[in-house]
Amino acid sequence: MQWTLVIPLKPLARAKSRLSDTAADGVRPGLALAFAQDTVAAALACPAVRDVAVVTDDSLAGRELAALGARIVPDEPRGGLNTALAHGAAVVRAARPESALAALNADLPALRPHELARVLDAAAQFPRAFLADTAAVGTTLLAAAPGRELLPSFGTDSRARHRASGAVEIALAAVDSVRQDVDTGEDLRAALALGVGPRTAAAAARLLIPEQ
Repeated sequence: MQWTLVIPLKPLARAKSRLSDTAADGVRPGLALAFAQDTVAAALACPAVRDVAVVTDDSLAGRELAALGARIVPDEPRGGLNTALAHGAAVVRAARPESALAALNADLPALRPHELARVLDAAAQFPRAFLADTAAVGTTLLAAAPGRELLPSFGTDSRARHRASGAVEIALAAVDSVRQDVDTGEDLRAALALGVGPRTAAAAARLLIPEQ
């Protein structure tokens, strides 16, 4: 099964506020862009991924991610994360009604294409499925088979909400790169330990990140 990934990205100036303990205000937009670039590049290198649609109104991010091969969908509703995902899914399905869809976080800088392929292959067994984040509280990926609605419910405690919505939780070992999103300095250290993409590595090299 070939998938279209829908990746939401808020304006870079407002991104990653919880990294304030690690990155200054002037640094965080570039770091958020680097996360998204490495996420999109890895996703497009995954053999199970047909294409990637990024939902964003940030002009710089749009240019940079389009240069990597992503389709940019303007965030016309401007109603937050889940509204952006629903809008992106609707745009994709308007062109290809039978597309298999998966929402993916934009902050997975350690993402490995082969691990993403394993997760998507597991998701293909169910009408809707999701992968919990490393903290086992949130969600990093939500998948919907052809003909099924995505019904995103990301945000605080999204693991419980996606499970309650009927989505099946994907239980796989050794897919840490698909689980490790980055919201805090601790998350960034964990991602760096896994091995991040080149853009995040370059951006993080300019930070003073204390050892745990």
